[in-house]
Amino acid sequence: MTIRVLLADDQALLRAAFRILIDSCDDMEVVGEAVDGARAIELARTHRPDVVLMDIRLPGRDGLAATATICADPELSATRVLVLATSEIDEEVAEALAAGASGFLGKEATPDALLDGVRIVAGGESLLSPLATRALITRFLATPADGARLAAPEDLAALTAEEREVLGRVAEGRTNAEIADKLLLSPPDVRSLVDRAMTRLGARDRAQLVVIAYQSGLVRAVPPPAGAH
Repeated sequence: MTIRVLLADDQALLRAAFRILIDSCDDMEVVGEAVDGARAIELARTHRPDVVLMDIRLPGRDGLAATATICADPELSATRVLVLATSEIDEEVAEALAAGASGFLGKEATPDALLDGVRIVAGGESLLSPLATRALITRFLATPADGARLAAPEDLAALTAEEREVLGRVAEGRTNAEIADKLLLSPPDVRSLVDRAMTRLGARDRAQLVVIAYQSGLVRAVPPPAGAH
């Protein structure tokens, strides 16, 4: 299956580089390019891409607003947003994850890391650097502003004990295979438990499950080591 990618970046040189890189792969193709958030939304609705590679800082309607709109559109429920940011530990990145982005990459990422990131997100996993995620959770997501909270402790009552256990492992950044190995389950069983947890908690994807795990208190935020980036 070919992964269909939409590029959203206002820098023509970067878009051209991304297109050459992605189109050079047998398993993915670029289906459109947007120079601002409004165009990204329009093209996402037209092409229904598997992944939107989204610069978080776009002119006009920015990448954060575009991410929120795309992730809230029921007709784009199969589209995943992978955010590109100049800093992984950034309030805008935190807001994009809370809005439904499936992960983020720093713009200094290598070409291989970018391609791997697209594949990971398209496959239904989240792309969250554990160190950067802990920093984001600690600084911005564990104690969100009013109206930005995705979950409260009482929301966990909707989960079974097994689903809560899996949710905790997801919040640690574990893959389905790693969780399966730890809990002596099969990877399909873990995926089923993750899917059920998302449904019960109203999470769009795995990245939002991580936010919910911290905001509900299931997992405690621990400050990253001093000087970590």
